[in-house]
Amino acid sequence: MPRETISIEAAWNILFERHDIVNYIQEHGSFRITAAQINTVKEARLMARFDNSLSLPPIFRTNHLSILPVTRGEYLIGPYKTHQPIEYGDIEPQPVIIPNLETLDYTNLYSESSALLFAFNSGIIKDIMNSINNVNFTVNGRMGSGAFSFDIENITDATQISNITVQNSQIEIDGGYESEDIFCIFEAKNIEVREMIIRQLYYPYRLWKSKINKPVVPVFLVFSNDVFHAFVYRFNDDNNYNSIELVLHKSYTFENQPILRSEVDIILNTINLRTEPTDATFPQANSFERVVDLLSLLFENDLTKDEVTSKYVFAERQTDYYITACVYLGLVKRTFDEDGDRKYQLTTDAYTIMRKNVRDKNLSLIKRVLEFPVFNVAYRRTLESGNIPTVLEIYTIMATHGIHLADSTKERRASTVYRWVYWILSQYDE
Repeated sequence: MPRETISIEAAWNILFERHDIVNYIQEHGSFRITAAQINTVKEARLMARFDNSLSLPPIFRTNHLSILPVTRGEYLIGPYKTHQPIEYGDIEPQPVIIPNLETLDYTNLYSESSALLFAFNSGIIKDIMNSINNVNFTVNGRMGSGAFSFDIENITDATQISNITVQNSQIEIDGGYESEDIFCIFEAKNIEVREMIIRQLYYPYRLWKSKINKPVVPVFLVFSNDVFHAFVYRFNDDNNYNSIELVLHKSYTFENQPILRSEVDIILNTINLRTEPTDATFPQANSFERVVDLLSLLFENDLTKDEVTSKYVFAERQTDYYITACVYLGLVKRTFDEDGDRKYQLTTDAYTIMRKNVRDKNLSLIKRVLEFPVFNVAYRRTLESGNIPTVLEIYTIMATHGIHLADSTKERRASTVYRWVYWILSQYDE
């Protein structure tokens, strides 16, 4: 099988078998693998980036293993606790005044760099840094990590500690901002994530801690569904990878007119219903916020499934579910590039919707969901009774509209209807 078409999961299965990696780690504690060795099966840049532990291939998860870069062309595989959960909590976003800048379009923040530019120019970063003085944008891009060592916990037993040495591994800083008092390094994501790989903050932290005298403050910035979440951290022990601690969580969103229930009522009473699509199965994707995130990812570039999985920090199966949901809605289409590789791209309708301001974009997405009969009926019954139909009631609605599913999947697909109706309700004020 050509290395371009083999999946990441299958490629790692080949490498684990070829190098007897599991047995080697059991005997020696870790396994060092080079980019050249990985490249014989599939491109290393796709094979060694797992921002979320769920996106690790099954052979890693089954054996409680993770992977870290240690030089510019080498990686260490071992039983390391590399990731940190992220809790969003119930925090009310602060409204942000949109800068009067013609070259900064707040309706088009679909890349991490554009989200950071908006955060800087709108004063979000200055507020995060709690600075009354000027904040300067001083660092970004790829660079060498320098040389350092650190302790890291075992993923199944925190009392077991390994020591790892890093020698000029390649790192990337999305943004570095310096005030009179501190230097903040930002790792930015333009989709909601529930976990991060600590390395993306720790390696830059160790580099700049060795280079400057000011305190270095790591910040993880998430921009998703038009809300900025800033997670400010500290490392309580510079030599301990797992000593990361959350210090502050703040969120921000655009000043915008709210959606009114009456506007959704007008949509409901004037739309034309669609027929069920023939090119996509009924959706099984509970988080509509994740649907919006996927549309945001594809706004910038067409992506392969592997690229979506890597950026989307999902398992491959979850990627399939959400791509299918977007295809079902008529917002994503399957295509092929010049090399014959399958890619996914936004439809014309999706581009039109995603270019709108926050309020109008969400109204358009509500309209799109309500154009599908099952969702339309479920939403109408919600308005009539004051409660979203139960999963059992949703089965009946689906069957009435000719959607018959296996027992093993119908509950999950009915729960998607429930969650999407809940999302619509959350978008408007009475």
